[in-house]
Amino acid sequence: QVPLVESGGGLVQPGGSLTLSCLISGSIFRIYAVGWYRQAPGKQRELVAQITSGGSTDYADSVKGRFTISRGDTKNTVYLQMISLKPEDTAAYFCNARGRRAMTEPDFDSWGQGTQVTVSS
Repeated sequence: QVPLVESGGGLVQPGGSLTLSCLISGSIFRIYAVGWYRQAPGKQRELVAQITSGGSTDYADSVKGRFTISRGDTKNTVYLQMISLKPEDTAAYFCNARGRRAMTEPDFDSWGQGTQVTVSS
């Protein structure tokens, strides 16, 4: 498994903004896609946004126009910029990465430990 380190969660008022970061540790041969998921208490984990190796992005309908997923210069860091946050965005947010660490190794599918986002006044 490839370690993923998430950061950037916290408490924010409705209408506020946060940017989450996902660092994919180590040297990676190829990253196929990175996604941000969230899970609220009592609910299933859902895909929020995804970015592929080619730069294509996809968003859940509930966050379109408010969330933006992007890659850093090294492509080992993926960001989720969140604006106009709503109380219903409150959840634990998880980063997922799929790829191959080295040409001679099998594909990996790794998850981060999660970071809490709470939107409340």
